[in-house]
Amino acid sequence: MLVLVAPGQGAQTPGFLTPWLDLPGVEDRLRALSAAIGLDLVHYGTKADADEIRDTAVAQPLLVAAGLVSATALGEVSPGAVAGHSVGEITAAVLAGVLDDTDALRLVRKRGLAMAEAAAITATGMAALLGGDPDTTVAHLEKLGLTPANVNGAGQIVAAGTLEQIAALEADKPEGVRRVVALKVAGAFHTEHMAPAVDALAEAARELTPADPKLTYISNKDGKAVATGAEVLDRLVGQVANPVRWDLCMETFKELGVTALLEVCPGGTLTGLAKRALPGVKTLALKTPDDLDAARELIAAASDSAAGAAGAHA
Repeated sequence: MLVLVAPGQGAQTPGFLTPWLDLPGVEDRLRALSAAIGLDLVHYGTKADADEIRDTAVAQPLLVAAGLVSATALGEVSPGAVAGHSVGEITAAVLAGVLDDTDALRLVRKRGLAMAEAAAITATGMAALLGGDPDTTVAHLEKLGLTPANVNGAGQIVAAGTLEQIAALEADKPEGVRRVVALKVAGAFHTEHMAPAVDALAEAARELTPADPKLTYISNKDGKAVATGAEVLDRLVGQVANPVRWDLCMETFKELGVTALLEVCPGGTLTGLAKRALPGVKTLALKTPDDLDAARELIAAASDSAAGAAGAHA
């Protein structure tokens, strides 16, 4: 069984969309989406520098657009499940048929603007902690007033809070943690600091009419499959100010019998976590169109494996 996953903020790098524009129809699609949201996705994906695309209001729609064009480039694919990390959940919602491209980009544009506005209220940030016992780490973070904003599994937790709290963490690491790595994001996402963004996103969501997922859609909130479009949308709104539980998503992948994981552009982060947390699962990250042939082979192999398993149980 194949799961298709979409990365979150921080996965973007300068110029990462450039090679994708060589594919037929990609630039036209990006320009149409750019016009719909008032943001030049082609410029930001090809010519903008690291600081420009670090801006939350830019990074989020750019990531969703990149995930969608790379998924389309795969051709016909029917994964057994889809999931996304943080803003990648909006990409996953399109892949599952809950939202169309334009509605998703309009929603993520408002999400990015609202989160950027919330982040401007207080100087905040995020840092990844590598290694250590999860329970010990979470207790230490709470002692420092920090939130375990992303519980990613595979020995990684991302802390979020004020810059002073992040500095205190760097000076006083939890027992067993090897490294504390500051992330290139502009705020304490998935914490109480994002509460002002929830109302703005809820207002934007009320303008949408979501469809029920056509594929198994796995939520960051608790790793559970969500059956209705209304609940997907409700969770997308609330998730802005609540922790991402990617560890529970990966537990669900195990329970579903996932044998292959394919991460859409700009892939790498979730593939890396899966390699450590899901031994035996084949993984592939879509970075450039050069990865498409290998991705299609992975899809075909997963489809053959699923068909064989179904035949064995018939």
